[in-house]
Amino acid sequence: MSTTYLKTLFIIKFLSVTFALMAQTNPLLEPWTGPYNGVPPFDKVRVEHFKPALEAAMASYLHEINAISTNPSKPDFKNTLGALERAGSVYKKIITISGIWGSNMSSPEFQLVEKEMAPKMAALNDKIFQNAKLFHKIEAIYNQREKSGLTAEQKRLAWVYHNNFVRAGAKLNATAKAKLSRINQELAGLFTSFSQNVLYDENNQYMTMSEDQTGGLPQSFKDAAANAAADRGLYGSYIVTNTRSSVDPFLTYSTDRSLREKAWKMFVNRGDGGGERDNNALITKILQLRMERANLLGYKTHAHWRLENTMAKTPENAMALLETVWKPAVSRVKEEVKDMQAMADAEGAGIKIEPWDYRFYAEKVRKQRYDLDFNEVKQYMQLDKLRDGMFWVAGELFGFDFSPVDSVPVYHPDVKVWEVTSRITGEHVGLWYFDPYARTGKRSGAWMNAYRRQEKLDGSVTTIVSNNSNFVRGNHREPVLISWDDAETLFHEFGHALHGLSSNVTYPLLSGTAVARDYVEFPSQLLEHWLSTPEVLQKFALHYQTGKPIPAELVKKIENASTFNQGFATTEYLASALIDMKLHLAGNKKIDPDQFEKETLESLGMPKEIVMRHRTPHFTHVFASDGYSAGYYSYLWSDVITADAYGAFTDAGGPYDSTIAKRLNDYIFSVGNTIDPAEGYKKFRGRNPETNALMIKRGFDPVVADPNKERMKVKDMPLEKRMKNKL
Repeated sequence: MSTTYLKTLFIIKFLSVTFALMAQTNPLLEPWTGPYNGVPPFDKVRVEHFKPALEAAMASYLHEINAISTNPSKPDFKNTLGALERAGSVYKKIITISGIWGSNMSSPEFQLVEKEMAPKMAALNDKIFQNAKLFHKIEAIYNQREKSGLTAEQKRLAWVYHNNFVRAGAKLNATAKAKLSRINQELAGLFTSFSQNVLYDENNQYMTMSEDQTGGLPQSFKDAAANAAADRGLYGSYIVTNTRSSVDPFLTYSTDRSLREKAWKMFVNRGDGGGERDNNALITKILQLRMERANLLGYKTHAHWRLENTMAKTPENAMALLETVWKPAVSRVKEEVKDMQAMADAEGAGIKIEPWDYRFYAEKVRKQRYDLDFNEVKQYMQLDKLRDGMFWVAGELFGFDFSPVDSVPVYHPDVKVWEVTSRITGEHVGLWYFDPYARTGKRSGAWMNAYRRQEKLDGSVTTIVSNNSNFVRGNHREPVLISWDDAETLFHEFGHALHGLSSNVTYPLLSGTAVARDYVEFPSQLLEHWLSTPEVLQKFALHYQTGKPIPAELVKKIENASTFNQGFATTEYLASALIDMKLHLAGNKKIDPDQFEKETLESLGMPKEIVMRHRTPHFTHVFASDGYSAGYYSYLWSDVITADAYGAFTDAGGPYDSTIAKRLNDYIFSVGNTIDPAEGYKKFRGRNPETNALMIKRGFDPVVADPNKERMKVKDMPLEKRMKNKL
């Protein structure tokens, strides 16, 4: 046995003793204890624990990696890939809690820790991926995977490890590896600064109103705005916070046009206000470093590197889809603006429709054309009832039951926890944490987290997942009411959670939502469908005062208006996706983000009445990490699959068909990354996805074939046929 290997084992033993001593004062280094395979010790964690815990865990993880790489035994699945799956367990738990803290409980003190540690964590990753001895062992197993008696899942794991290492630079020479590590560390610091700048604007910018400036606003919004003001000590005032959940409804209902303009500009200019919190210079540097890294790794651009392992495969394929939908979307916007302008002219408003008018006049047109007032719909959208509706859907489709638990520590009193069990076997499946409300220190938007991935490597380990939102509390004596759009988002994020909860794999690297970027949104977008099913609406869309279910005629109006305003919704999204892709295909050009955004949108023919859903200076999907960089197109790519997949249920007779639900679980939700996603989808659907369903869902004009092979436009289709194919 080699001296190096023995020294490494001794160091690991020493570190384990040191860990035990440190854990007496640092809960982040303690094993997760308590019920349900252990839970995060949120009740004990403080900001001052993070840095020393991370430093200790990083050292331990690196020594574990060195023990694997210097093991003198012949490399095999167990002593290499199995060992890698077990390595760094303490470190992985700490970075999970750190990520939760940064998204939900950020503070100036914690942000200092983030800035210091982000480059160090990037350096650790590079030390692992650039470990030549380790890669040679992985490569040996990968090359022999078809001859070594491995299971299908083990072969997939070997492929994923080998692929990840190669794409991270494992085959580079020493000089190139050092350069790559420098780039990754610099990017990690820039990502942290970018996200902190956006969070600063969201937390510190707001618009104050008096009572006489609240014209048109629903009482539920006024209650929430009054509470937001009271939280800041501004009693008797009303506040529009700098988050989508506050700004969007204000733009929809406020009759004060000057305030709508002010709120709109506040929101779209996050990260773009000049001074030390401005993100433009950071974006320029991030783009340059990404291009340098891509070239170093042998790729034409960052986009080509990012898309290699996706379903799209190439930026050209992704762009082809985006551009196909762009023209009909813009065409629809022109129709929508024409209708809104006519409405404003008829009122004698004396204005030309601007971006801060779009939601306001779209709502007016909706009311006139469909007799549909979404503020009326909101009276039936109680947050707690809809949450129960999601539980019911999970039971019908996946056989899950949710029971509240009080014995689990949480990081904030807003957070509630449910145990998930199988109604078939009665066994524990996992935990679901729900953090629904906006607050200072919490980033905007809605998301899902996996606190712990399901696995069966050393016995069954169940998952812990969370859903996080930014709903604004209203009158504490009344239930929280949310919009129809927010209800769809609620179901969307719960779809991610169900993807994690349904996981049934052996290896944590392949578990749950760890799938291709342009496939991960498919299960979540699919679940949005179940909100509008009659079973959910009749049981859970209950009026907050009378308790009566939403009337059938109101539901019919929602169905009739299902494709209304799709020009706006699709174009604002596509603009962001196209800018993302074009930024990362721009080569070595030094980019001024504001100028690039302006010029590119003009060349695309972007309607001036609409702004990107995520303007570049606050596009956290793309610039707070590599996450969705050159990948924001994924939502549309997944939407193609989603639109086709829901057809499997409607073709079978309904959204709760047990046979289709079982196939959905067996081939999509439970398999994680153990099989190629295209293969999994084909097993579920019996064929590859068809794209026509997407255009039908959005109600655009491109022709589709009817059952008699005649060609007709979507808008001319009977309503019941459109709704059958509706996403």
